[in-house]
Amino acid sequence: MKPSKMKDHLGRVHPDKKNKDVEFFKVLKEKIRNQPNLKSFFKAPGTVDCEGGLKASYTISLNIAKKAQSYTIGEEIVIPAIKEVIETVMKKDSEPVLKCIPLSATRVQRRIDEMASDVEKILVSELQHSKFSIQLDESAFGCSNVLMAYVRYYSQSLKCIADEFLFANYLKGDAKGETIFRSLEDYLKEHNVPLRNITAVATDGAPAMVGRYRGFATLLKETVPDVRAVHCVLHRHHLVAKNLSGELHAALKVCIKAVNKIKGQPLNSRLFATLCEKNDETFNQLLFHTEVRWLSRGDCLQRLVDLYHSTVEFLADVDQTLCEELKKCKNHLFYLADLYSKFNEIQKRLQGKDVTIIQARTLLIGFQAKIGLFKSFLARRDFKYFSNLQKLEEGADVSDRDLEIYINHLEKLEEDFKIRFEDLESMTVPDWIIAPFDIQTGNANIEFSLQEEHVEMSADLEAKLLFKHKSLSEFWSNVNITNKYPKLSAAAQPFLLAFPSSYLVEAGFSHVNAILSKQRNRLNLEMRGDLRLKLTTFQSNINALAAAHQTHPSH
Repeated sequence: MKPSKMKDHLGRVHPDKKNKDVEFFKVLKEKIRNQPNLKSFFKAPGTVDCEGGLKASYTISLNIAKKAQSYTIGEEIVIPAIKEVIETVMKKDSEPVLKCIPLSATRVQRRIDEMASDVEKILVSELQHSKFSIQLDESAFGCSNVLMAYVRYYSQSLKCIADEFLFANYLKGDAKGETIFRSLEDYLKEHNVPLRNITAVATDGAPAMVGRYRGFATLLKETVPDVRAVHCVLHRHHLVAKNLSGELHAALKVCIKAVNKIKGQPLNSRLFATLCEKNDETFNQLLFHTEVRWLSRGDCLQRLVDLYHSTVEFLADVDQTLCEELKKCKNHLFYLADLYSKFNEIQKRLQGKDVTIIQARTLLIGFQAKIGLFKSFLARRDFKYFSNLQKLEEGADVSDRDLEIYINHLEKLEEDFKIRFEDLESMTVPDWIIAPFDIQTGNANIEFSLQEEHVEMSADLEAKLLFKHKSLSEFWSNVNITNKYPKLSAAAQPFLLAFPSSYLVEAGFSHVNAILSKQRNRLNLEMRGDLRLKLTTFQSNINALAAAHQTHPSH
Protein backbone atom coordinates (compact mmCIF):
# COMPACT_ATOMS: atom_id res chain seq x y z
CA MET A 1 0.00 0.00 0.00
CA LYS A 2 1.19 3.50 -0.79
CA PRO A 3 2.38 5.54 2.22
CA SER A 4 -0.18 8.27 1.48
CA LYS A 5 -3.08 5.79 1.50
CA MET A 6 -1.71 4.13 4.63
CA LYS A 7 -1.58 7.50 6.39
CA ASP A 8 -5.14 8.31 5.28
CA HIS A 9 -6.36 4.91 6.54
CA LEU A 10 -4.70 5.48 9.93
CA GLY A 11 -6.39 8.87 10.36
CA ARG A 12 -9.88 7.68 9.33
CA VAL A 13 -10.08 4.19 10.83
CA HIS A 14 -7.70 4.46 13.82
CA PRO A 15 -7.78 8.11 14.93
CA ASP A 16 -6.83 7.13 18.50
CA LYS A 17 -3.49 5.78 17.26
CA LYS A 18 -2.72 8.60 14.85
CA ASN A 19 -0.17 10.37 17.08
CA LYS A 20 1.47 7.27 18.58
CA ASP A 21 5.24 6.75 18.12
CA VAL A 22 6.98 3.84 16.37
CA GLU A 23 7.69 1.99 19.63
CA PHE A 24 3.93 1.74 20.31
CA PHE A 25 3.33 -0.01 16.98
CA LYS A 26 6.25 -2.40 17.55
CA VAL A 27 4.72 -3.50 20.87
CA LEU A 28 1.30 -3.82 19.22
CA LYS A 29 2.77 -5.96 16.43
CA GLU A 30 4.38 -8.30 18.97
CA LYS A 31 1.07 -8.67 20.86
CA ILE A 32 -0.82 -9.60 17.69
CA ARG A 33 1.90 -12.05 16.67
CA ASN A 34 1.67 -13.85 20.04
CA GLN A 35 -2.13 -14.13 20.00
CA PRO A 36 -3.45 -17.70 19.65
CA ASN A 37 -4.68 -18.52 16.14
CA LEU A 38 -6.40 -21.38 14.36
CA LYS A 39 -3.11 -23.02 13.42
CA SER A 40 -1.87 -23.04 17.00
CA PHE A 41 -5.15 -24.58 18.28
CA PHE A 42 -4.84 -27.56 15.95
CA LYS A 43 -1.09 -28.02 16.41
CA ALA A 44 -0.43 -31.55 17.65
CA PRO A 45 1.41 -31.88 20.97
CA GLY A 46 5.07 -32.76 20.53
CA THR A 47 5.16 -31.42 16.96
CA VAL A 48 8.72 -30.90 15.77
CA ASP A 49 9.82 -27.41 14.68
CA CYS A 50 11.13 -28.04 11.16
CA GLU A 51 12.30 -24.43 10.80
CA GLY A 52 14.49 -25.01 13.85
CA GLY A 53 15.74 -28.20 12.22
CA LEU A 54 16.79 -26.24 9.15
CA LYS A 55 18.72 -23.74 11.31
CA ALA A 56 20.30 -26.66 13.15
CA SER A 57 21.39 -28.05 9.78
CA TYR A 58 23.24 -24.79 9.05
CA THR A 59 24.85 -24.69 12.50
CA ILE A 60 26.00 -28.31 12.29
CA SER A 61 27.39 -27.71 8.79
CA LEU A 62 29.28 -24.69 10.14
CA ASN A 63 30.81 -26.84 12.88
CA ILE A 64 31.80 -29.47 10.31
CA ALA A 65 33.63 -26.79 8.30
CA LYS A 66 35.26 -25.31 11.43
CA LYS A 67 36.65 -28.75 12.30
CA ALA A 68 37.79 -29.39 8.69
CA GLN A 69 35.74 -32.59 8.50
CA SER A 70 34.26 -34.40 5.51
CA TYR A 71 30.70 -33.60 4.38
CA THR A 72 29.64 -37.21 5.01
CA ILE A 73 30.24 -36.88 8.74
CA GLY A 74 26.71 -35.47 9.07
CA GLU A 75 25.07 -38.72 7.95
CA GLU A 76 27.75 -41.03 9.31
CA ILE A 77 28.22 -39.62 12.84
CA VAL A 78 25.95 -36.66 13.68
CA ILE A 79 22.61 -38.24 12.72
CA PRO A 80 23.33 -41.55 14.53
CA ALA A 81 24.51 -39.56 17.57
CA ILE A 82 21.31 -37.48 17.67
CA LYS A 83 19.23 -40.64 17.27
CA GLU A 84 21.05 -42.34 20.14
CA VAL A 85 20.58 -39.36 22.47
CA ILE A 86 16.86 -38.96 21.73
CA GLU A 87 16.02 -42.66 22.03
CA THR A 88 18.35 -43.59 24.91
CA VAL A 89 18.31 -40.48 27.09
CA MET A 90 14.97 -38.84 26.26
CA LYS A 91 13.09 -42.14 25.61
CA LYS A 92 11.33 -40.65 22.57
CA ASP A 93 10.93 -41.49 18.92
CA SER A 94 13.81 -39.89 16.99
CA GLU A 95 12.35 -40.17 13.49
CA PRO A 96 10.32 -36.89 13.48
CA VAL A 97 13.37 -34.93 14.64
CA LEU A 98 15.81 -36.54 12.21
CA LYS A 99 13.47 -35.87 9.27
CA CYS A 100 13.66 -32.14 10.01
CA ILE A 101 17.48 -31.95 10.07
CA PRO A 102 18.78 -32.36 6.49
CA LEU A 103 22.43 -33.44 6.76
CA SER A 104 23.19 -35.35 3.59
CA ALA A 105 26.64 -34.74 2.09
CA THR A 106 25.26 -32.53 -0.70
CA ARG A 107 23.13 -30.53 1.76
CA VAL A 108 26.11 -29.95 4.05
CA GLN A 109 28.21 -28.85 1.07
CA ARG A 110 25.55 -26.36 -0.05
CA ARG A 111 25.11 -24.98 3.47
CA ILE A 112 28.87 -24.44 3.80
CA ASP A 113 29.09 -22.71 0.42
CA GLU A 114 26.12 -20.46 1.25
CA MET A 115 27.56 -19.38 4.58
CA ALA A 116 31.00 -18.80 3.06
CA SER A 117 29.48 -16.66 0.30
CA ASP A 118 27.53 -14.67 2.90
CA VAL A 119 30.70 -14.04 4.94
CA GLU A 120 32.63 -13.03 1.82
CA LYS A 121 29.94 -10.49 0.88
CA ILE A 122 30.19 -8.90 4.34
CA LEU A 123 33.98 -8.61 4.04
CA VAL A 124 33.99 -7.29 0.48
CA SER A 125 31.30 -4.69 1.22
CA GLU A 126 33.53 -3.26 3.97
CA LEU A 127 36.74 -3.36 1.92
CA GLN A 128 35.09 -1.37 -0.87
CA HIS A 129 35.07 1.69 1.39
CA SER A 130 38.05 1.05 3.70
CA LYS A 131 41.81 1.32 3.60
CA PHE A 132 43.46 -2.02 4.30
CA SER A 133 46.82 -3.79 4.38
CA ILE A 134 47.39 -7.23 2.91
CA GLN A 135 49.69 -10.19 3.48
CA LEU A 136 50.00 -12.95 0.93
CA ASP A 137 52.09 -15.93 -0.03
CA GLU A 138 51.91 -18.91 -2.35
CA SER A 139 52.58 -22.56 -1.62
CA ALA A 140 52.48 -25.81 -3.57
CA PHE A 141 49.92 -28.50 -2.74
CA GLY A 142 50.35 -31.52 -4.95
CA CYS A 143 50.46 -30.28 -8.54
CA SER A 144 48.78 -26.95 -7.74
CA ASN A 145 50.04 -23.63 -6.42
CA VAL A 146 47.71 -21.88 -3.98
CA LEU A 147 47.87 -18.11 -3.43
CA MET A 148 46.44 -17.06 -0.07
CA ALA A 149 45.79 -13.54 1.21
CA TYR A 150 44.72 -11.94 4.50
CA VAL A 151 43.64 -8.34 5.07
CA ARG A 152 43.75 -6.00 8.06
CA TYR A 153 41.33 -3.08 8.11
CA TYR A 154 39.00 -1.09 10.32
CA SER A 155 35.73 -3.04 10.41
CA GLN A 156 32.61 -0.89 10.61
CA SER A 157 30.53 -3.86 11.76
CA LEU A 158 32.96 -5.00 14.48
CA LYS A 159 34.05 -1.42 15.36
CA CYS A 160 37.69 -2.45 15.62
CA ILE A 161 40.75 -3.30 13.52
CA ALA A 162 40.24 -6.84 12.21
CA ASP A 163 42.48 -9.47 10.59
CA GLU A 164 40.42 -11.41 8.08
CA PHE A 165 40.95 -14.15 5.48
CA LEU A 166 40.51 -12.70 1.97
CA PHE A 167 40.91 -15.58 -0.50
CA ALA A 168 42.79 -18.72 -1.50
CA ASN A 169 43.01 -19.09 -5.28
CA TYR A 170 44.80 -21.51 -7.55
CA LEU A 171 47.49 -19.86 -9.67
CA LYS A 172 47.04 -20.50 -13.36
CA GLY A 173 50.36 -21.33 -15.00
CA ASP A 174 53.53 -20.21 -13.23
CA ALA A 175 54.04 -18.63 -9.80
CA LYS A 176 55.91 -15.51 -10.95
CA GLY A 177 55.36 -12.05 -9.53
CA GLU A 178 53.21 -10.94 -12.46
CA THR A 179 50.92 -13.98 -12.13
CA ILE A 180 50.50 -13.32 -8.40
CA PHE A 181 49.74 -9.64 -9.01
CA ARG A 182 47.17 -10.43 -11.73
CA SER A 183 45.47 -12.96 -9.46
CA LEU A 184 45.06 -10.35 -6.69
CA GLU A 185 44.03 -7.65 -9.15
CA ASP A 186 41.40 -9.88 -10.78
CA TYR A 187 39.88 -10.83 -7.43
CA LEU A 188 39.61 -7.21 -6.27
CA LYS A 189 38.15 -6.10 -9.63
CA GLU A 190 35.60 -8.91 -9.55
CA HIS A 191 34.38 -7.69 -6.15
CA ASN A 192 34.66 -3.95 -6.93
CA VAL A 193 37.38 -3.32 -4.35
CA PRO A 194 39.72 -0.49 -5.46
CA LEU A 195 43.37 -1.53 -5.63
CA ARG A 196 44.32 1.93 -4.31
CA ASN A 197 42.70 1.03 -0.96
CA ILE A 198 45.79 -1.08 -0.17
CA THR A 199 48.12 0.82 2.17
CA ALA A 200 50.72 -1.89 2.94
CA VAL A 201 51.70 -5.38 1.84
CA ALA A 202 53.70 -8.06 3.70
CA THR A 203 55.36 -10.95 1.84
CA ASP A 204 58.26 -13.33 2.25
CA GLY A 205 61.61 -12.64 0.58
CA ALA A 206 61.12 -14.83 -2.51
CA PRO A 207 62.16 -13.24 -5.86
CA ALA A 208 58.59 -13.59 -7.12
CA MET A 209 57.45 -11.35 -4.26
CA VAL A 210 60.21 -8.76 -3.82
CA GLY A 211 62.07 -8.88 -7.15
CA ARG A 212 63.37 -5.44 -8.17
CA TYR A 213 61.89 -5.43 -11.68
CA ARG A 214 59.05 -7.98 -11.96
CA GLY A 215 58.37 -8.89 -8.33
CA PHE A 216 54.84 -8.66 -6.95
CA ALA A 217 55.64 -5.75 -4.62
CA THR A 218 57.26 -3.81 -7.50
CA LEU A 219 54.23 -4.30 -9.75
CA LEU A 220 51.89 -3.24 -6.96
CA LYS A 221 53.91 -0.06 -6.37
CA GLU A 222 53.55 0.84 -10.05
CA THR A 223 49.77 0.92 -9.53
CA VAL A 224 49.73 2.14 -5.91
CA PRO A 225 52.94 4.22 -5.48
CA ASP A 226 52.42 5.00 -1.76
CA VAL A 227 52.02 1.37 -0.65
CA ARG A 228 54.42 0.21 2.10
CA ALA A 229 56.15 -3.10 1.26
CA VAL A 230 57.25 -5.15 4.27
CA HIS A 231 59.53 -8.18 4.10
CA CYS A 232 58.16 -10.66 6.67
CA VAL A 233 60.04 -10.08 9.94
CA LEU A 234 59.65 -13.73 10.92
CA HIS A 235 61.55 -14.87 7.84
CA ARG A 236 64.24 -12.25 8.38
CA HIS A 237 64.58 -13.20 12.04
CA HIS A 238 64.91 -16.85 11.05
CA LEU A 239 67.64 -15.97 8.52
CA VAL A 240 69.60 -14.14 11.23
CA ALA A 241 69.31 -17.20 13.48
CA LYS A 242 70.85 -19.40 10.77
CA ASN A 243 74.03 -17.27 10.71
CA LEU A 244 76.61 -19.57 12.36
CA SER A 245 80.40 -19.73 12.35
CA GLY A 246 82.15 -22.84 11.02
CA GLU A 247 82.74 -24.36 14.47
CA LEU A 248 79.17 -23.78 15.65
CA HIS A 249 77.68 -25.09 12.40
CA ALA A 250 79.78 -28.27 12.68
CA ALA A 251 78.63 -28.69 16.30
CA LEU A 252 75.00 -28.26 15.24
CA LYS A 253 75.40 -30.99 12.60
CA VAL A 254 76.83 -33.38 15.22
CA CYS A 255 73.89 -32.67 17.54
CA ILE A 256 71.34 -33.30 14.79
CA LYS A 257 73.18 -36.47 13.77
CA ALA A 258 73.03 -37.73 17.36
CA VAL A 259 69.30 -37.03 17.59
CA ASN A 260 68.63 -38.76 14.26
CA LYS A 261 70.71 -41.78 15.31
CA ILE A 262 68.44 -42.33 18.30
CA LYS A 263 65.12 -40.92 17.16
CA GLY A 264 65.29 -42.17 13.56
CA GLN A 265 65.40 -45.88 14.44
CA PRO A 266 62.40 -47.39 16.27
CA LEU A 267 64.48 -49.86 18.28
CA ASN A 268 66.95 -47.19 19.41
CA SER A 269 64.07 -44.87 20.28
CA ARG A 270 62.43 -47.50 22.51
CA LEU A 271 65.69 -48.48 24.20
CA PHE A 272 66.53 -44.80 24.80
CA ALA A 273 63.10 -44.21 26.37
CA THR A 274 63.72 -47.13 28.73
CA LEU A 275 67.14 -45.71 29.68
CA CYS A 276 65.63 -42.27 30.39
CA GLU A 277 63.00 -43.80 32.67
CA LYS A 278 65.72 -45.76 34.45
CA ASN A 279 67.76 -42.55 34.93
CA ASP A 280 64.64 -40.76 36.22
CA GLU A 281 64.77 -38.13 33.46
CA THR A 282 61.98 -35.56 33.05
CA PHE A 283 61.55 -36.58 29.39
CA ASN A 284 62.09 -39.90 27.65
CA GLN A 285 62.36 -38.82 24.01
CA LEU A 286 64.47 -36.44 21.93
CA LEU A 287 62.91 -34.06 19.38
CA PHE A 288 63.61 -34.07 15.66
CA HIS A 289 65.01 -30.93 14.05
CA THR A 290 62.96 -29.75 11.07
CA GLU A 291 64.52 -26.93 9.06
CA VAL A 292 61.24 -25.41 7.86
CA ARG A 293 59.81 -25.11 11.37
CA TRP A 294 61.02 -21.86 12.92
CA LEU A 295 60.98 -23.06 16.54
CA SER A 296 62.31 -26.55 15.86
CA ARG A 297 66.02 -25.85 16.28
CA GLY A 298 65.73 -24.30 19.74
CA ASP A 299 63.34 -27.00 21.00
CA CYS A 300 65.51 -29.80 19.61
CA LEU A 301 68.73 -28.49 21.18
CA GLN A 302 67.15 -27.72 24.56
CA ARG A 303 65.73 -31.25 24.78
CA LEU A 304 69.17 -32.65 23.89
CA VAL A 305 70.69 -30.56 26.71
CA ASP A 306 68.05 -31.83 29.15
CA LEU A 307 68.84 -35.44 28.20
CA TYR A 308 72.55 -34.94 27.54
CA HIS A 309 73.90 -37.47 30.05
CA SER A 310 71.44 -40.18 29.00
CA THR A 311 72.24 -39.48 25.34
CA VAL A 312 75.99 -39.85 25.91
CA GLU A 313 75.43 -43.02 27.91
CA PHE A 314 73.27 -44.52 25.17
CA LEU A 315 75.59 -43.54 22.28
CA ALA A 316 78.57 -45.05 24.11
CA ASP A 317 77.07 -48.49 23.38
CA VAL A 318 75.54 -47.71 19.98
CA ASP A 319 78.06 -45.43 18.21
CA GLN A 320 81.29 -44.70 20.08
CA THR A 321 82.62 -42.28 17.42
CA LEU A 322 79.46 -40.17 17.47
CA CYS A 323 79.53 -40.23 21.26
CA GLU A 324 83.03 -38.74 21.34
CA GLU A 325 82.07 -36.07 18.78
CA LEU A 326 79.09 -35.08 20.91
CA LYS A 327 81.28 -34.81 24.01
CA LYS A 328 83.72 -32.51 22.18
CA CYS A 329 80.98 -30.08 21.16
CA LYS A 330 79.19 -30.11 24.54
CA ASN A 331 79.95 -26.44 25.26
CA HIS A 332 78.77 -25.39 21.79
CA LEU A 333 75.57 -27.39 22.26
CA PHE A 334 74.79 -25.67 25.56
CA TYR A 335 75.55 -22.21 24.11
CA LEU A 336 73.37 -22.78 21.04
CA ALA A 337 70.51 -24.11 23.18
CA ASP A 338 70.64 -20.93 25.28
CA LEU A 339 70.81 -18.65 22.25
CA TYR A 340 68.06 -20.35 20.25
CA SER A 341 65.75 -20.38 23.25
CA LYS A 342 66.03 -16.57 23.20
CA PHE A 343 65.34 -16.52 19.45
CA ASN A 344 62.28 -18.70 20.05
CA GLU A 345 60.94 -16.29 22.67
CA ILE A 346 61.02 -13.45 20.15
CA GLN A 347 59.54 -15.64 17.40
CA LYS A 348 56.58 -16.57 19.60
CA ARG A 349 55.89 -12.94 20.48
CA LEU A 350 56.02 -11.96 16.80
CA GLN A 351 53.55 -14.67 15.83
CA GLY A 352 49.80 -14.52 16.17
CA LYS A 353 47.02 -12.11 15.31
CA ASP A 354 46.92 -8.37 16.00
CA VAL A 355 50.71 -7.88 16.03
CA THR A 356 51.47 -4.42 14.61
CA ILE A 357 54.59 -3.21 12.87
CA ILE A 358 55.21 -0.94 15.88
CA GLN A 359 55.26 -3.93 18.22
CA ALA A 360 57.51 -5.89 15.84
CA ARG A 361 59.95 -2.98 15.65
CA THR A 362 60.07 -2.72 19.46
CA LEU A 363 60.76 -6.44 19.88
CA LEU A 364 63.41 -6.73 17.16
CA ILE A 365 65.36 -3.55 17.85
CA GLY A 366 65.19 -4.40 21.55
CA PHE A 367 66.58 -7.88 20.88
CA GLN A 368 69.36 -6.35 18.79
CA ALA A 369 70.33 -4.24 21.81
CA LYS A 370 70.17 -7.32 24.03
CA ILE A 371 72.79 -9.06 21.88
CA GLY A 372 75.27 -6.34 22.85
CA LEU A 373 74.34 -6.93 26.49
CA PHE A 374 74.86 -10.71 26.17
CA LYS A 375 78.23 -10.09 24.54
CA SER A 376 79.45 -7.82 27.35
CA PHE A 377 78.42 -10.33 30.03
CA LEU A 378 80.19 -13.20 28.27
CA ALA A 379 83.33 -11.08 27.90
CA ARG A 380 83.67 -10.97 31.70
CA ARG A 381 82.67 -14.63 32.18
CA ASP A 382 79.28 -13.79 33.57
CA PHE A 383 76.74 -16.40 32.37
CA LYS A 384 73.56 -15.01 33.96
CA TYR A 385 71.86 -14.78 30.54
CA PHE A 386 73.01 -18.28 29.52
CA SER A 387 71.51 -20.72 32.01
CA ASN A 388 72.90 -23.85 30.35
CA LEU A 389 76.42 -22.44 30.08
CA GLN A 390 76.17 -21.33 33.70
CA LYS A 391 75.82 -24.97 34.74
CA LEU A 392 79.03 -25.78 32.85
CA GLU A 393 80.91 -22.84 34.38
CA GLU A 394 80.26 -24.25 37.82
CA GLY A 395 82.65 -26.99 36.76
CA ALA A 396 84.92 -24.46 34.95
CA ASP A 397 84.36 -26.25 31.61
CA VAL A 398 84.04 -23.16 29.37
CA SER A 399 87.45 -22.33 27.90
CA ASP A 400 88.68 -18.92 26.73
CA ARG A 401 88.72 -20.24 23.16
CA ASP A 402 85.04 -21.16 23.43
CA LEU A 403 84.21 -17.72 24.83
CA GLU A 404 86.00 -16.08 21.91
CA ILE A 405 83.92 -18.13 19.46
CA TYR A 406 80.67 -17.14 21.19
CA ILE A 407 81.54 -13.43 21.41
CA ASN A 408 82.55 -13.34 17.73
CA HIS A 409 79.31 -15.09 16.84
CA LEU A 410 77.25 -12.53 18.76
CA GLU A 411 79.10 -9.70 16.98
CA LYS A 412 78.19 -11.21 13.60
CA LEU A 413 74.58 -11.59 14.70
CA GLU A 414 74.49 -7.95 15.76
CA GLU A 415 75.83 -6.82 12.37
CA ASP A 416 73.39 -9.08 10.52
CA PHE A 417 70.49 -7.68 12.56
CA LYS A 418 71.45 -4.11 11.63
CA ILE A 419 71.56 -4.98 7.92
CA ARG A 420 68.37 -7.05 7.73
CA PHE A 421 66.24 -4.76 9.91
CA GLU A 422 67.58 -1.43 8.71
CA ASP A 423 64.12 -0.42 7.44
CA LEU A 424 62.51 -0.98 10.86
CA GLU A 425 65.31 0.80 12.69
CA SER A 426 65.00 3.84 10.42
CA MET A 427 61.19 3.84 10.57
CA THR A 428 59.93 6.90 12.45
CA VAL A 429 56.82 6.34 14.54
CA PRO A 430 55.23 9.58 15.83
CA ASP A 431 55.42 9.86 19.61
CA TRP A 432 51.80 10.95 19.87
CA ILE A 433 50.66 7.54 18.54
CA ILE A 434 52.54 5.57 21.19
CA ALA A 435 52.10 7.98 24.12
CA PRO A 436 49.42 10.55 23.25
CA PHE A 437 49.05 11.77 26.85
CA ASP A 438 52.73 11.98 27.79
CA ILE A 439 53.85 14.67 25.33
CA GLN A 440 53.12 18.36 24.98
CA THR A 441 51.64 19.46 21.67
CA GLY A 442 53.96 22.45 21.38
CA ASN A 443 57.10 20.40 22.08
CA ALA A 444 56.24 17.42 19.89
CA ASN A 445 56.65 17.12 16.14
CA ILE A 446 52.92 17.02 15.37
CA GLU A 447 51.51 18.17 12.06
CA PHE A 448 49.61 21.45 12.17
CA SER A 449 46.35 19.81 11.07
CA LEU A 450 46.48 17.42 14.06
CA GLN A 451 47.51 19.81 16.80
CA GLU A 452 44.04 21.06 17.70
CA GLU A 453 42.65 17.55 18.17
CA HIS A 454 45.72 16.49 20.16
CA VAL A 455 45.30 19.41 22.58
CA GLU A 456 41.66 18.44 23.05
CA MET A 457 42.57 14.77 23.58
CA SER A 458 45.23 15.66 26.16
CA ALA A 459 42.48 17.08 28.37
CA ASP A 460 40.09 14.15 27.79
CA LEU A 461 40.04 12.14 31.05
CA GLU A 462 37.83 9.39 29.60
CA ALA A 463 40.24 8.87 26.70
CA LYS A 464 43.18 8.81 29.11
CA LEU A 465 41.52 6.09 31.19
CA LEU A 466 40.71 4.11 28.05
CA PHE A 467 44.34 4.30 26.89
CA LYS A 468 45.52 2.70 30.15
CA HIS A 469 43.35 -0.39 29.63
CA LYS A 470 43.60 -0.91 25.87
CA SER A 471 46.30 -1.83 23.38
CA LEU A 472 47.34 0.75 20.77
CA SER A 473 45.16 -0.84 18.09
CA GLU A 474 42.15 -1.11 20.40
CA PHE A 475 42.54 2.48 21.59
CA TRP A 476 42.92 4.15 18.18
CA SER A 477 40.12 2.05 16.66
CA ASN A 478 37.72 2.60 19.55
CA VAL A 479 34.48 4.09 18.23
CA ASN A 480 34.53 6.96 20.74
CA ILE A 481 38.08 7.94 19.75
CA THR A 482 37.41 7.71 16.01
CA ASN A 483 34.29 9.84 16.37
CA LYS A 484 35.81 12.51 18.63
CA TYR A 485 39.28 12.66 17.04
CA PRO A 486 38.88 11.53 13.40
CA LYS A 487 42.05 13.22 12.10
CA LEU A 488 44.31 11.69 14.74
CA SER A 489 42.75 8.25 14.24
CA ALA A 490 43.16 8.45 10.47
CA ALA A 491 46.82 9.50 10.82
CA ALA A 492 47.54 6.62 13.22
CA GLN A 493 45.89 3.93 11.11
CA PRO A 494 48.74 3.34 8.57
CA PHE A 495 51.04 2.28 11.42
CA LEU A 496 48.38 0.04 12.96
CA LEU A 497 47.12 -1.56 9.76
CA ALA A 498 50.49 -2.65 8.31
CA PHE A 499 51.24 -6.36 8.74
CA PRO A 500 54.79 -7.01 10.00
CA SER A 501 54.80 -10.63 8.80
CA SER A 502 53.01 -13.25 6.73
CA TYR A 503 52.26 -15.39 9.79
CA LEU A 504 48.49 -15.64 9.22
CA VAL A 505 49.00 -16.94 5.69
CA GLU A 506 51.57 -19.48 6.89
CA ALA A 507 49.12 -20.65 9.55
CA GLY A 508 46.39 -20.74 6.89
CA PHE A 509 48.46 -23.13 4.77
CA SER A 510 48.60 -25.49 7.76
CA HIS A 511 44.79 -25.54 7.75
CA VAL A 512 44.83 -26.25 4.00
CA ASN A 513 46.90 -29.36 4.76
CA ALA A 514 44.29 -30.43 7.31
CA ILE A 515 41.39 -29.88 4.90
CA LEU A 516 43.05 -31.55 1.90
CA SER A 517 43.45 -34.87 3.65
CA LYS A 518 44.01 -38.14 1.81
CA GLN A 519 40.24 -38.72 1.74
CA ARG A 520 39.47 -35.18 0.48
CA ASN A 521 42.36 -34.44 -1.89
CA ARG A 522 39.95 -33.62 -4.75
CA LEU A 523 38.31 -30.76 -2.85
CA ASN A 524 38.50 -27.48 -4.79
CA LEU A 525 39.51 -24.77 -2.31
CA GLU A 526 38.55 -21.99 -4.69
CA MET A 527 35.04 -23.27 -5.42
CA ARG A 528 34.12 -24.59 -1.97
CA GLY A 529 33.64 -22.53 1.20
CA ASP A 530 35.32 -24.86 3.70
CA LEU A 531 38.55 -22.88 4.10
CA ARG A 532 36.79 -19.52 4.47
CA LEU A 533 34.52 -20.78 7.24
CA LYS A 534 37.51 -22.42 8.91
CA LEU A 535 39.54 -19.19 8.99
CA THR A 536 36.99 -16.37 9.15
CA THR A 537 36.13 -14.42 12.28
CA PHE A 538 32.77 -13.26 10.88
CA GLN A 539 29.46 -14.90 11.76
CA SER A 540 27.17 -15.84 8.91
CA ASN A 541 23.51 -14.77 9.21
CA ILE A 542 22.08 -18.27 9.59
CA ASN A 543 18.54 -17.04 10.34
CA ALA A 544 18.37 -15.11 7.06
CA LEU A 545 19.86 -17.99 5.06
CA ALA A 546 17.43 -20.49 6.59
CA ALA A 547 14.46 -18.18 5.97
CA ALA A 548 15.27 -18.20 2.24
CA HIS A 549 14.64 -21.97 2.08
CA GLN A 550 11.46 -23.98 2.38
CA THR A 551 11.57 -26.85 4.86
CA HIS A 552 11.13 -30.39 3.53
CA PRO A 553 10.51 -32.58 6.58
CA SER A 554 9.62 -35.61 4.47
CA HIS A 555 13.15 -35.85 3.02
